[in-house]
Amino acid sequence: MTRTTICGFALLLAGCSGADDTAKEPEPVALVKLAPVAQGGGGQQITVYGAAEAGRLGKVALVAPAEATVVAIDAPAGTQVGQGQVVARLAASPTTRVDLVKASSDAQASDAALARALRLRADGLVSNAEVDAARAAAESAKALRSSMAQRASGLTLRAPAAGVVEIVTPAVGDLVQPGAAVASVVRPGNARVRFGIDPGTARSIRPGMALSIAGNTARAPLAATIASVSPVVDPQTRLASVYADVPAGSGISPGEALTATIGVGDSTTALTIPYAALLDDAGQTYVYVVAGGVAHRRDVATQPSTGDRVTVIRGLKLGDRVVVEGGTAVEDGMKVRTQ
Repeated sequence: MTRTTICGFALLLAGCSGADDTAKEPEPVALVKLAPVAQGGGGQQITVYGAAEAGRLGKVALVAPAEATVVAIDAPAGTQVGQGQVVARLAASPTTRVDLVKASSDAQASDAALARALRLRADGLVSNAEVDAARAAAESAKALRSSMAQRASGLTLRAPAAGVVEIVTPAVGDLVQPGAAVASVVRPGNARVRFGIDPGTARSIRPGMALSIAGNTARAPLAATIASVSPVVDPQTRLASVYADVPAGSGISPGEALTATIGVGDSTTALTIPYAALLDDAGQTYVYVVAGGVAHRRDVATQPSTGDRVTVIRGLKLGDRVVVEGGTAVEDGMKVRTQ
């Protein structure tokens, strides 16, 4: 064999070796399991926390009818009281006593002025209009005297109905102003619950919706109805408020801490996926949707749901297939094969 032929064979072999070295590496393929986006099965359940308080008809305030001094607290906070039982006793302040004396004196003077006007009218010395003015002044003065006397006689504060004294504001010896609350009595069997809720979520809550109040060792769970929703945000908790009336005989007492769940959303039409499909990227929830053997990342927005499925409100459509196993090994645009 000639030298030229040998060199030719050597070059041919080198060329073939080079072609093998530059062959493309196979593209990575992830092994995954898929599940379809479905409709229904993801009814949203919101858990809320709050406390019981006196209902709209269950709390009565005892107020000072006139400026007075507290002389005795017969039923401190927490006392069980019957209807008509004395809760606190007040005494008219010096200012109230002076006002009462003045009102009585003014009423007497007005009566005398009216009598004088009637005599002068009989003599033709004053007009009917002047008599009418004197009569009106006398009636006004007598009404004020009657009101002052009635307020001064109501300084013994009694429970208007059987219940529990919830709070007593002043202490013995304190001076209280007219209309100031001295104590409050809570009637049994009339309570409501105030729950805190995220302001955004509160927009989806409506009066009349059902909620379930969690039970305890002495009480089974209670079914209740939402009475009202307040969008006003509490400056301390940063939460809006949901109010629910408590069924009579529930055994819930004002001040008791409670937990409840509220079912919202239409579980029959909402799009849902398994919880296992959800992934997180610095707070952004996303899933991988597979189409044509390739995985594509989709950012989604979800709502809390019960069971093993989550409601998706944005990012997917009915019929999409999402990765539920093997998602942590997948990248956007990667080819996949299913288990």
